[in-house]
Order: sequence, then C-alpha cells, then structure tokens
Amino acid sequence: MTSLEIGRAVRNARKSMGLRQPELAAAAGVGLRFLVELERGKATIQLDRLLAVLQALGLDLRLVECRRPFDGPCQ
Repeated sequence: MTSLEIGRAVRNARKSMGLRQPELAAAAGVGLRFLVELERGKATIQLDRLLAVLQALGLDLRLVECRRPFDGPCQ
C-alpha cells in the first residue's frame, strides 16, 4: 500500500461518514493541514497522528504479509 492509497482510503472513509476535513481534524485532535496532507498522500506523515485519524474514523491499521522480503512491493 502506498501513501497515496492510504490518503484516498482516509478521504473516502471521511466522506462516507459525511464529515468535512475540519470536523475530522478536530475529532482526531490533529491539525487541518496534517489531514489535508494525509489525504493528498504525503509520504512523511507522523504515525501517531495517522493512528488518531484512523481511530476517529473507526478504522484500524493492520499489517498483512503479502510477499517475501526483498521481492519488491506488494501488489
């Protein structure tokens, strides 16, 4: 999964809940700028803030093995 895909997933979840960006940012305790950058796929976001946004959306982050190490990116 890429940072762009994570951003799209967050945006889609937010929209499906009928939330605007400022509302989600406030609910998650993060800044609006952070949320905008997250949804745009910025690759250098802070993990603790990402987890706060996911929690506010009722989502969880899971790690799933999808390839052997060093075989390249997951598909």
